[in-house]
Amino acid sequence: MRILVPVDGSSFSNSAVAFIASRAALIQTQAEVELLNVQYAVSNRVVRAAGRQMVDDFQTSEASKVLKPCVASLKRAGLVARTQFIVGSPGAAVGKAAAAYAADLIVMGSHGHTGFKSVLFGSVTQAVLASCTTPVLVLRDGAIPKRESLRVGLALDGGKYDLAAAKFVVKHHELFGAQPTVTLMHVVPDLLNMVMPGLLGSKPVPGFEPVQIEAMQQAAFEQVVAAPRKLLEAAGFKVDEARLTGNNPGDEIAVRVKKNKLDLLVMGSHGRGALRSMTLGSVSTRVAATSRVPLLLIRKG
Repeated sequence: MRILVPVDGSSFSNSAVAFIASRAALIQTQAEVELLNVQYAVSNRVVRAAGRQMVDDFQTSEASKVLKPCVASLKRAGLVARTQFIVGSPGAAVGKAAAAYAADLIVMGSHGHTGFKSVLFGSVTQAVLASCTTPVLVLRDGAIPKRESLRVGLALDGGKYDLAAAKFVVKHHELFGAQPTVTLMHVVPDLLNMVMPGLLGSKPVPGFEPVQIEAMQQAAFEQVVAAPRKLLEAAGFKVDEARLTGNNPGDEIAVRVKKNKLDLLVMGSHGRGALRSMTLGSVSTRVAATSRVPLLLIRKG
């Protein structure tokens, strides 16, 4: 497993390093870790005034100040990490580095805003999500799981990334501990309380008895979870299930994550272009806005 960890000396990137260190005993024989620092480019005017060598020396020195403590932290945990620094715009540079390194995972620390604010992650994290499809684990507000074997939530929506997310968990079992528990979560519509907008207000959706609704919801749930369940159980995972009911899936998932005290949430999520305001699907966006749990976003099949 190749893990890329962008670091900039902030408390958020230190949390990413701390997470890798906390998993060291589990991943040390299975993982390669590369620490990446990105230095901003300086203007041609500054280069002409100071000289290219002085600028290069300064950027090298600044990168070293960030990278050395991170290397030391991982070494104390028993991991030997490679390092590199590059010059450029951090978000795009991380995406390019992930592709060049053939990274299986990017681990980043990020602040988060709550509610409906437009920026749910830091600007660099948003740019990384917009510029590449490598799976990204985002540690929110320094939250690092304490358990060795994690309680993992796998949020499913019936889309093309569901099985990819389950396959990632199976392939990189060591990241989640020796005996992790995976809770498969899917939100089915609350047909009893769904309403249809009308000119004079809202009216309940007609036509079904409670027993019929229960059967429809269970059938929909089973259709979504069957393939991921089979894959995980065949790999020896302990699998729990949570059939959630509601018409705002992101909110229902966030509530269950908190109720079950899950350590990490895995979600498949589509990405959008860098010029759009959101880089996640609507459910992922809502979960990110209302939950502080670390999010592992799978965005390729």
